[in-house]
Amino acid sequence: MPPLLLDDDEVIAVSVGLRTATGAGVAGIEEASLRALVKLEQLMPSRLRHRIDALRAATVSVVGTGPTVDPEVLSAIAGAIRGSERLRFDYVDHHGKQTVRTAEPERLVVWGRRWYLLAWDVAREDWRTFRVDRITPKLSTGPRFKPRTLSDEEASAYVQRSAGTATWRYRARIRVHAPADQVRPLLPLAVSVSTDGADRCIVEVGSDTPHQLALYIGLLDADFDILDPPELADAFLRLAERYKRAAKVD
Repeated sequence: MPPLLLDDDEVIAVSVGLRTATGAGVAGIEEASLRALVKLEQLMPSRLRHRIDALRAATVSVVGTGPTVDPEVLSAIAGAIRGSERLRFDYVDHHGKQTVRTAEPERLVVWGRRWYLLAWDVAREDWRTFRVDRITPKLSTGPRFKPRTLSDEEASAYVQRSAGTATWRYRARIRVHAPADQVRPLLPLAVSVSTDGADRCIVEVGSDTPHQLALYIGLLDADFDILDPPELADAFLRLAERYKRAAKVD
């Protein structure tokens, strides 16, 4: 590569980015990042090398855990997105079920250490989010398609909503007696909040158990009605009785 003309802040930014690449969730990127950082440091003036050494000595990195993605899979998906080509791949969902999917890839979205593919599922005729570490692309891509128009913000929001709700085992609809703009900041992006009049809203929320959901709704500090499912009331009753005993109220 030809010499790069970087100012001091740009060099620091590149160095920090290379050193923190261990949390990117991409297999093998750590070694490549360190090799690039060594080459970069050899070209630095001493004033910058001292600043980076100080930053390195003062910083502790927490090694990330969880699945990593194959850089070749990322490259294959990115190439299909750039070429607007349909992608066929084997996919294993969070239940361990394997299927063959055909999709029109739209964006790669990074959330924490996880990589997601947002794509239009051809068979289901709808947007779907796929974990990249669970994707095994077929050898050849499919025919070209006309890309849909999603902004980066829309793609990011969709992935956060779908990934956040995919593992919910228990779902409920709650009418909260508070304005939507007051309730929405108290909830994760994955939770749907819709207006139901001037001073009420409908919340579609989920969790692993009814008990967790009862605790969660109670944190909103507002009156509410259970719309669905009715059996959620039992979890609230058990929780109310426990709180009543703790408060020593007859």
